[in-house]
Amino acid sequence: MVKKRRLHHLARLLFVFFCMNVIWYIAFLLMNHPILPSPWAVYNAMIHLGAQEIALNVGYSLVRIFAGVVLALLIGMLIGLLMGRSQAWNKLLDPVVYLTYPVPKIALLPVVMLFFGLGEFSKILMIMLILLFQVIISVRDGVKAIPENTYDVLTSIGASAAQKFWHVTMPGALSVILSTIRISLGTAISVLFFTEIYGTEHGMGFFIMDAWLRLDYAEMYAGIMLFSLVGFMLFMLVDYLDYKFMQWRN
Repeated sequence: MVKKRRLHHLARLLFVFFCMNVIWYIAFLLMNHPILPSPWAVYNAMIHLGAQEIALNVGYSLVRIFAGVVLALLIGMLIGLLMGRSQAWNKLLDPVVYLTYPVPKIALLPVVMLFFGLGEFSKILMIMLILLFQVIISVRDGVKAIPENTYDVLTSIGASAAQKFWHVTMPGALSVILSTIRISLGTAISVLFFTEIYGTEHGMGFFIMDAWLRLDYAEMYAGIMLFSLVGFMLFMLVDYLDYKFMQWRN
C-alpha cells in the first residue's frame, strides 16, 4: 500500500514536471527571443556543465543552508522551550520576539554585511535570522499546546524530567519545527541567492548572476533549475524526516 502511494506521488510529480515544460515551450515559441531559451537548450546546457563546477557551487550553497538551519534550530529550540515551559521566561522574552519578528530580514542584509563583512558568516547569519524567530514561536506554541495532564501521568508512573522531555516535550516541539522549516526553506534559499551575489566566487547565486552577466541565458536558466532542484531535495528531506519521526501522529 505504501509503495503504491509512493508510485502515485511520483507519477503526479512527473506529470506536473511535464506540464511545466509544455507551458515553457509554448512561451518560448510565442516570445521567440534569446532571453527565453527552449527547455531543450537549457537541459543541454545543464548536461554540458562540468560536474566539478556543479558540485562546488551546489556544495557551497548546501553548507551555508545547513549551517544556518542548524544554528536557527539550536538557538530557536532553546529559547522556544524556555518560553513554552516557563511563564517567567515567556513574559520576559515575548515582547522582544514580537517586536523583532515583523522586521523584514532581507532588509538587514546591508547591516549584517557592514558589521560582519562579505564572508561566510554573514551569509549563514542571514539564513539563521530568517528561520530563528519562526522556530522560536513554533516551538513555544507547540510546547504550550501540550496538555499539562500529560506530564502528570508521566509523573505518576515515576518518569524523570529527562524522560518527560524526550517522550512528550520533544515530539510536540519537533512536529511544529519540521512544519516551520518546510515553510521557511523557500525564503531561506531566496535570501541565500542574494547573499551569494556579494563577496564570493562559489555558490548557486554567484553562478546564476555570472551567467546572466555573460548573457549566457541557457546556462543562467540551468543554474536556476539546479537551485530549484536543491530546494526540492531539501523539501523532500524534511518530508522524509517528518515521516520518519512523526509516525505517532498516524
